[in-house]
Amino acid sequence: MDFLEERTNMSEEELPEHLLPPKDTPLSRPVAKEKQATKTQTFFSKTKKNESILMQIAFSVGVGSVWRFPYLCHRNGGGSFILIYLLMLVFVGIPLLHMEMVLGQWLRLDSIQIWKSLVPYLGGVGYASMLVCIWTSLYNSAIVSWSLSYLGHSFSHHLSWSHCPLVQNSNDTDLSCLLTVPHQYFWYHTTLHASGSIEEGVEALVVNLSLGMFAAWFFLCIIMATGLKVSMLMLISSVFFPSIVIFCLLTRCLFLEGAGASLKRVVTTEFSALASLDLWRQAGGHVLYSLSLGMGTVITFASKVRGNSSIQMTLWVALVDLVISLLATTVIFLVLGFWASTSGHTCVERSVSKLMTLIAKGVLPQGATPPEDILLRPNLEYLAWIDQLPQHLQHQIVHFSPPCSIKAQKETFMDGPGLAFVAFSQAVLLVPGAPFWTIIFFLALVVMGMDTLLKISEGIVHPLRIAMPAFQNHPWLLSVVTCLGGFLGSLIFTSHSGNYVLCLFDDHLVPLTLVIIVIFQNVALAWIYGAKRFKEEMFNELAHLLCPIFPFLWCYVTLPGLLAVLILGLTQLHQRVPSYYIAWNTSASQEVKQPYLENTLAWLSFLTVLSLLPIPAHPVQQWWYYEDPINPEPLEKQLPFKKLPPDSPKSLQWPKHPLKNASFVAQEKISTVSSRGFSKPLSRGPNPESWQLGSATSRQGSQASSWFSLPYVSSLTSELSIRSVNLPPSRQVSPASTGADSSNFSGDSRQGNPHSKSVQ
Repeated sequence: MDFLEERTNMSEEELPEHLLPPKDTPLSRPVAKEKQATKTQTFFSKTKKNESILMQIAFSVGVGSVWRFPYLCHRNGGGSFILIYLLMLVFVGIPLLHMEMVLGQWLRLDSIQIWKSLVPYLGGVGYASMLVCIWTSLYNSAIVSWSLSYLGHSFSHHLSWSHCPLVQNSNDTDLSCLLTVPHQYFWYHTTLHASGSIEEGVEALVVNLSLGMFAAWFFLCIIMATGLKVSMLMLISSVFFPSIVIFCLLTRCLFLEGAGASLKRVVTTEFSALASLDLWRQAGGHVLYSLSLGMGTVITFASKVRGNSSIQMTLWVALVDLVISLLATTVIFLVLGFWASTSGHTCVERSVSKLMTLIAKGVLPQGATPPEDILLRPNLEYLAWIDQLPQHLQHQIVHFSPPCSIKAQKETFMDGPGLAFVAFSQAVLLVPGAPFWTIIFFLALVVMGMDTLLKISEGIVHPLRIAMPAFQNHPWLLSVVTCLGGFLGSLIFTSHSGNYVLCLFDDHLVPLTLVIIVIFQNVALAWIYGAKRFKEEMFNELAHLLCPIFPFLWCYVTLPGLLAVLILGLTQLHQRVPSYYIAWNTSASQEVKQPYLENTLAWLSFLTVLSLLPIPAHPVQQWWYYEDPINPEPLEKQLPFKKLPPDSPKSLQWPKHPLKNASFVAQEKISTVSSRGFSKPLSRGPNPESWQLGSATSRQGSQASSWFSLPYVSSLTSELSIRSVNLPPSRQVSPASTGADSSNFSGDSRQGNPHSKSVQ
């Protein structure tokens, strides 16, 4: 008997050949089909998991990695900023990103309803996130407009920023172009038409930037109103294609003059700079901005994506964002080192050498010959000699001058937000076939900017579409209204002082508001709902454990870090020495620091309070309209995944223990289904939205959350036969289609699992 039992329990691979049935018998055909179904299920599971990770990376990584991180790193000392950013990323950014991803995968709700379900009194956090998305979308559209402006100039044979421009219809020669590099001159004079301060030129708009702004919002409106689906290939190419171009530019820039000193500055950390409180504030703010924390976009996308690999998604998003940021920063530092090494006396030598070459070729007349001792004089004497020449010779000499600065420059000579555009416009000139590479790079930058703008706009439109039933029948109307309002509101960034207004939003308004919103989110989950309770819910509902380090970080690390960043941000605004922005001095052709005026800071305070107003307004609204705003039922019963409506179809439970005997599992399923009763809808909650949680919302959460529970491959063979017998004919599946229908199994299995534990 023991021998027979041992032979019965042996697998097919362990049996001797004489006990195996012939390979051509009908008995072997179902086994082959079951193996094929298992392989198909595994293939689809891995494919969906990889697609989810790639789409999350493409959705999360935006233009801020190429545009914002480099100029913040350059402004704050290079390697010191990178070190602090890494610390903030590991201990604050990654845990909070994982928190938002898990919340979206768990509840399957938008950024507004999710906080109403967890903590009803903090339901205003979602509305505050939506307001931050509005501010961010306004000035991100300005970045797209800048990219379109550069893309339009890239189609000329001689790139406009490669030399000083000719001054037309004027009797004077603009010698200020020789005091800086032509790329910086092109940025402030041709692209921005920048004024001298934030108070000047607000009422006048720059035509080319306004047209670019209109084009950006127009195409965004078409995509959102028509429901045009962006393919995964386009999303991935919007991230990885610019990365490949940046890597090619990096390879070329490594051979530039002064590259060694630039790389040393990137990796060198000055420990004295670590004591700078403003450096910690900017690094912490950029961690939240780059990972889109507090905007609700991560929650919205995580609620739609399939798979339960939230930890892998979090790590991949943070890693790809960091790598792209470091690549772009290295390229920009190499270009800055090249400018510093070729400015001053070196630039005068190159200019004189080029003039003599052009005179020898007959391009310039003999009257343009510089004095013999010009190289022995101070650098500015070269400009004084040019100023004594006739007007026509001045125009030609300035136009043919090499792209360098007569005035000696340091590596920190440009601190404004346009550093990336200025530096990359120089980098593409150094590659053979510069016009082609220029078109490719700025086209990729436009696509990446539009991808970021689309992501932020979805954080506005999607929650509003659910919160306002009036837009359910006409979803395109909300997209049109949003894009029209965004275009009108973003016109201020196309004015002559729009660059300075953008600095105000980007340096203070958005980072400060994001820090406060994320603090409320952290407190709501870790301390009000409870990190331990949340961890148990993840195990019971999603059938996988959370890493123990994350609940600890949510409670004792991320919250103190965010509070410290908040205090630093408030101190920075209200200190004795006022905050400053980078302005352009036209006469001296250099950037200068300008302090913010009191009325400008007053507007900043007003917009900050306006963004955070929904947080205290929501509990006041609860108290005003309801006598007892506290729901008498436990909080976990308010969540949408707890109960099924009476009309929801009951399906068999997917086994959570693959080692059980298949017949025992089948009997257990049948007894469970027969003894299970129907759940009645939830009782009335503190807000009208919670009245429907027992019916419609529960159905939505049950169906959506099933994407994350894949069946065990080892129990697939036995489960196929059980489901085909007990399910109606319309629900029966073939082994080949099991991978597509597996999500329906797990969603129903969680509702009636006799082994699951309820959280008290």
